[in-house]
This record gives sequence, structure tokens and C-alpha cells, in this order.
Amino acid sequence: MGYRGRFAPSPTGPLHEGSLVAALASWLDARAHGGRWLVRIEDVDGPRCPPGTGELILSQLAALGLQADEPPVWQSQRAARYQAALDRLIAADIAYGCACTRAEIAAAYERTIGPRPKHGELVYPGTCRHGTQGRAPRAWRFRVAGRIDWQDRRLGPQSQDLEREVGDFVLKRADGLWAYQLAVVVDDAEQGISDVVRGEDLADNTPRQIALQRALDLPTPRYLHTPLVLAADGHKLSKQNGAAAIDLSQPADRLRDAARRLGLRIDGLGSTPTDLLAAAVQAWRSACP
Repeated sequence: MGYRGRFAPSPTGPLHEGSLVAALASWLDARAHGGRWLVRIEDVDGPRCPPGTGELILSQLAALGLQADEPPVWQSQRAARYQAALDRLIAADIAYGCACTRAEIAAAYERTIGPRPKHGELVYPGTCRHGTQGRAPRAWRFRVAGRIDWQDRRLGPQSQDLEREVGDFVLKRADGLWAYQLAVVVDDAEQGISDVVRGEDLADNTPRQIALQRALDLPTPRYLHTPLVLAADGHKLSKQNGAAAIDLSQPADRLRDAARRLGLRIDGLGSTPTDLLAAAVQAWRSACP
């Protein structure tokens, strides 16, 4: 199908400076490769997505000249596809029900592994790996095995021991919502995504997604993880830490700022979004692997 890229925002708030950088990078990579660029609204976590935010993001992208080549896909409309994938994994005994609460998982972690880390998620200690002892499953987990090695176009060779560093991860949550890992794998495959370009904070998720792709006999895209935009305190700029929505009164300036964040030199090259995007595509071709 040739090059097919995508930008897949979670509509928990409008685009901010960091998410614009991710959107621009994925758009530029698609255009530089003569490919198609898609937008997927990852609203699978409905309670965190205010009504109308997905539509707002689409309008922001349009105002910046970042037009998708196909109609947007909304994850909230795709539950049947995720369920079919989960059913396949359950039938193959690669997914299983977990009856544990978070408190029970934390207690089991402390008993079997040691003190809980102050930051980051717990490695699942496998409490329900061999059955729930008659308790009803609350969530569904993927049975991991071994190490995943992969190549990032920017970061180079990457490796993660899923059993030691992650543990069996959730596919369907206790509240009935679909987990990001399963949804993104199913959607990337169905949309024929050949290249995933996204922020470096998501690189840690890639081994889990590759493991799922292999279990479901799905192709693995190429990956490129871009540098993060950091807030003044040094943390990732995000909606959770109060990142402001981008000011679209001067869209060319916002594109120029985002291009600079990606290390592209386009100063003085055009004053309209169309001119700036054309110059940025040329710069991306020269700079990007």
C-alpha cells in the first residue's frame, strides 16, 4: 500500500505546543515519502475526553494546513474490532482474566518483588497468570514472554525485557474500557499504517505493541520517536501539567516554532502555512533518516 502514516491524538484537550510538534513530524514524514497521512482520534478513554474536543483538534489541524488524506477514524466506534482481537488472544491462551484490584497487585508486588517504586507503573507480579481461584475476572491481560528487540529510526537499536520490565499488561480494563495498547495495534493494522511517527515518551510502549502484533499475526510498522517538548520545570509538556492550547491567530508562526523544535531550519522561508510546510518538507527530507 506504500507509505501510510498517522497522527493519533487523545482528545483530552486541544492541541498544545507538544502535540503540534508530533502532528507536524508525522505529516512531514508522510509528505517527504510521497505517502498518505491519516488522523485517528483516540477517544477510547471516554470519561477523560470532553465532548467536542476531537472536533476541535481536527479544526486546529485544518487551520494549520495539516489536512488528512482520508476521513478521521474514531476509536470509540471500534469496540467490536477490539473485542474480536481479544477473543483471538483468549482462544490462543495468550490473554487471560485478572481478578485483582490495584491494591492487591501492589501488595503482591511488595511480597514477591520488593518495595514499590516511587515513580512509574508497577511490573505486574503475575498474581492471576495461572487462574483467578474462582474469582470473576475484572480485567484482561496479555501474557508476555521474553525480550523484544526493535529499531527506531531516530533512537537506533532498542530492547526491552517484557517479563522483567513490564509484566503481563492490560488489554481491557476493569471499568470495561479498552486499553491503549490493544486499540492502537488493531487500528494501525486495519489502516495499513507503515510508519509510526510520535513523541519519544511513547517509545516505551513500542515493545508491548510489537508483541501484540506478533501474537495477532499483524505487520509491524517502522517507528520514529521524536524529541519531547519540555515545560519550564523540565517535565514533558502535556495537558496534564497545564499546557496551553496553541494560539492560532498566527498559524505560520506556530508551524515555524514546531519546525524549530524538530531541528529544521526554515527561518525566512515563506510567511504562509503553505509556504512554510513546503519548506519544512524539503528540510525534513534532508535531515530525517
